[in-house]
Amino acid sequence: MNLIRHHIAAQQTAIAERTGTVFDPATGTAQHEVAFATPAEVDAAVAAAKATLPGWRATGLVRRADVFFRLRQLLVERQDELAAIITSEHGKVLSDARGEISRGIENVEFAAGLLHLLKGERAEQVARGVDVHSTKQPVGVVAAITPFNFPVMVPLWMTASAIACGNTVVLKPSEKDPSAALFLAGLYEEAGLPAGVLNVVQGDRVAVDALLDAPDVRAISFVGSTPIARSIYERASAAGKRVQALGGAKNHMVVMPDADLDGAADAAVSAAYGSAGERCMAVSVLVAVGDQVADALVSRIAARTTRLVIGPGTDPASEMGPLISAAHRDKVAAYVAGAAAEGATVVVDGTARRFDGEGFFTGVSLIDHVHPGMKVYDEEIFGPVLAVVRVQSYDEAVDLINRNPFGNGTAIFTRDGGTARSFEYDIEIGMVGVNVPIPVPVGAFSFGGWRDSLFGDAHIYGPESVHFYTRSKVTTTRWPDHTSSQVDLGFPSNH
Repeated sequence: MNLIRHHIAAQQTAIAERTGTVFDPATGTAQHEVAFATPAEVDAAVAAAKATLPGWRATGLVRRADVFFRLRQLLVERQDELAAIITSEHGKVLSDARGEISRGIENVEFAAGLLHLLKGERAEQVARGVDVHSTKQPVGVVAAITPFNFPVMVPLWMTASAIACGNTVVLKPSEKDPSAALFLAGLYEEAGLPAGVLNVVQGDRVAVDALLDAPDVRAISFVGSTPIARSIYERASAAGKRVQALGGAKNHMVVMPDADLDGAADAAVSAAYGSAGERCMAVSVLVAVGDQVADALVSRIAARTTRLVIGPGTDPASEMGPLISAAHRDKVAAYVAGAAAEGATVVVDGTARRFDGEGFFTGVSLIDHVHPGMKVYDEEIFGPVLAVVRVQSYDEAVDLINRNPFGNGTAIFTRDGGTARSFEYDIEIGMVGVNVPIPVPVGAFSFGGWRDSLFGDAHIYGPESVHFYTRSKVTTTRWPDHTSSQVDLGFPSNH
């Protein structure tokens, strides 16, 4: 069985004292082993990144930008190959994998504009003969710890911004689908990135802990569950590192009585069940304003679920693939069973659907009459389960969402511009959609939630990533006439 190794200073290497199994989720069969990095191997990757840092930081901005222009072209040319890697290890359908790649390319394009992004500011004559200017300088070695659900997009969100800003990176992808990270590292170097600027270490918590504790790692970027995000933020920030740790979500989609109910039902099905619900921006709670709206939506959504084609991601007919693992499939099933036990109405029980073979498949589930306090509402399921909460007013919907511990994304479906504007103003959530169920910002903006969905101040990619991956330095200059120099023990004044 093929062993997936680390990528350190452009060399494939692995001690492989411990390994994990990489499955094909569509068949349930083991296809690779992946080496789990030892602390010594993590240290080697960090050392390679540190050694390369001075040279990469000194590389001209136009030369750096050239790497991203070439990288973009390579990603476009080889997207089918990369999509096949994603599907083989994650399970999502090929069209979804290609969509993931396209959203990653957006940040590569953004990073290619680094000459503009890294400009500082200047003010002359702030006092007589005194000028002030600011510069943005890289923070140093960055650790990027990425999740299984987007093995290309999230690494590109982190690495493109960090590298463009002059940093070097150690990337730790999920051990469940690790091959895409190695493919990306190869594309970066084919595009002209020097060896050692981007390093990849495979592994589990041992590798993560080593990165968090490494003195030469100056910043940590993480995407994953809320408990781990909180733990990483507390541990790394206590060590003086800069941290952005994106956690989980419970995204609500509000449907007002004036909405196009057929369009809202289509959007709910797409946003709840796409990629088998394994998206941090998936709609997992449908908030129906009024019982009449709720009844109509539940009926429409249930009818649409019967037409969904679930199968291997490589089958062009498939609209949804398997879950990432058997354990996760069983966890999702437990939430559906628990909802019924807590008094909710299971309208569509996808866990009862049977599939041929040993793949990690499940059907989609729709659960009505859900309310806070039920596990199916309170916890992030990360699977194809849509919960319906019934409220009687706009204000009740807003209050429900604002009281939820998560604050990642939300959406409202309405034909009324005043209601939409009020929702945008009233809602305490990081990303908002108006008649858009999955409001993931385009690459020129930044991605991130509030409350328990983000630990740290900086959102990921876009303009905020430039602030996160750089430190600002302010220089004050004065070129006085030496004949007028004198001792002055007073505090400097701008007069």
